[in-house]
Amino acid sequence: MIITMAWRNIWRNKMRSFIIMLSLSLGLFAGIAVMALYKGMMTSRVRTVIDAETGHLQLHDSSFKKEYDPRFIISQGDNLLKSIRSIPGIKLAVPRSITNGMLATTTGTAGVQVNGVIPALEYEASLLQKKIIEGSVFDTVRRYGIMIGKKLATKMKLKPKSKLVLTFTDTSGSIVSAAFRVAAVYQSDNTPLDERNVYIRLNDMNELLGIGNSFHEIGILLNQDGELENIQDQLRQRFPRLQTESWKEISPETNLMVNTVDIYSYIIMVIIMLALAFGIINTMLMAILERTREIGMMVALGTNKRKIFLLVLVETVFLTLAGTPVGMGIGWIATLYFNKHGINLSGTQQELMSSFGFGSTIYPEFPAGKLTGILLIVAGTAFVACLFPAAKALRLRPVEALKR
Repeated sequence: MIITMAWRNIWRNKMRSFIIMLSLSLGLFAGIAVMALYKGMMTSRVRTVIDAETGHLQLHDSSFKKEYDPRFIISQGDNLLKSIRSIPGIKLAVPRSITNGMLATTTGTAGVQVNGVIPALEYEASLLQKKIIEGSVFDTVRRYGIMIGKKLATKMKLKPKSKLVLTFTDTSGSIVSAAFRVAAVYQSDNTPLDERNVYIRLNDMNELLGIGNSFHEIGILLNQDGELENIQDQLRQRFPRLQTESWKEISPETNLMVNTVDIYSYIIMVIIMLALAFGIINTMLMAILERTREIGMMVALGTNKRKIFLLVLVETVFLTLAGTPVGMGIGWIATLYFNKHGINLSGTQQELMSSFGFGSTIYPEFPAGKLTGILLIVAGTAFVACLFPAAKALRLRPVEALKR
């Protein structure tokens, strides 16, 4: 009986009820859109970190990253690489030699991180080849080629075939310098890294450092992201003298964003729904005001306060839930569309996004795992929205109500 009465009551003023339902649908859609966009941004950032910056895992001497001292090498590296590549689940293991140095041109100097890489492997490990916007890949014959980031190239007024000098210290502490020619200019989704990182051949780097066939770091890509912790544990057990770090430890700010974005998404959803709750409260108060005489008569005929409270609660729930399927449906359809085509933020927004390490195209993801949380927020909104109108109805005195 209460359900029938509640359903009939919300349609007494069809336009008012329709506006509230529409507002709820749009509010729910906005909340889902924000959550989907945030999830897409975090996925984009994590993929950029793994695919183009750090890989899933890195191995190096435990003292190496403190000062990037070139003395802390991984010796017998070839045997180590073979052993690592034999572990099931590892897709790629690439060696790198790394040191801090100074890049000098006729226009000035800049501090850089020099990365010695094997081009064919690095193109696959960090997608370096796909980032090239000027010039070409390393020449297979000519030595002492270098790849630099776009921002650094602009700052130092460099372009392909320009000459520069790299200076750094070798393992004995002696200063070494060599002239390089720019092979290519690259641009990634992380502007700060572009400004600092330069790439040269591993053979050229090792010759200047005097470390032979050794190197400083092994970058690892996995077949599946879900195998990260398992393989990290295996590597730590098999190579205890080396430090094994995952992308979460190498880029803790990214891991922090991933862990906190869900909280922020829910906060935004709660704020949106609380704002809509005021509209529902206003609607229910107007409905109770219009039905003051009717409610007074119900009380006079012996209807207890519990049933009146339930009536107001059910009406509020109907108003709230009626807009929920529409809002979620629109949110799901919109997310599917933009997940396929992406939201292009290139142009004026690209530099801003790159400064935080995000790609220029974001692919929103429907927060399927958060549906329970969303429905709980909607249910909580309905309950909160009914309290004040219900209290208003319960305070009505039959004698006064019947006079209106």
